[in-house]
Amino acid sequence: MHSLARRFLKTAIVFLVTGLALGVWLLLRRELGGAAISVRELSAHTHALLVGFVMMMIAGVALWLFPRPAAEDTRYKPRVAEAAWWCIAPGTAVRVVAETLAGFDPPPALRLAILAGGVMQAIGLGLVFWTLFPRIRAAGSAQREAKGERF
Repeated sequence: MHSLARRFLKTAIVFLVTGLALGVWLLLRRELGGAAISVRELSAHTHALLVGFVMMMIAGVALWLFPRPAAEDTRYKPRVAEAAWWCIAPGTAVRVVAETLAGFDPPPALRLAILAGGVMQAIGLGLVFWTLFPRIRAAGSAQREAKGERF
């Protein structure tokens, strides 16, 4: 497994722990303190788990397991996958922190941070799948299909 795939996977685990801790904290506040949970706090919890954990895990595993690009394929650029990590990880972290701090009526600076984090997430996820798309191809199955094998 190469270092970038490991970085995606380890970052995913950090976001899983963050999302679970945030979820327990929100649950304790609601059930023991009677505090209302804001939509932004719920969004922070959801983004930590779904983008931070699930999507980073999917990206890391895909980068690790998908077939290497063909030698003549000029569309594949490892730096794009690297840029994707640099968009998704900090973007998700900014969004989780800003939405957790925002409460019910955030100041403009937190609103901008939330927006910036969300845009970074979207760009990063787009880059991941742009990078993976040329790697979605038949590796050995093309020969088996040519021989008449059905799946």
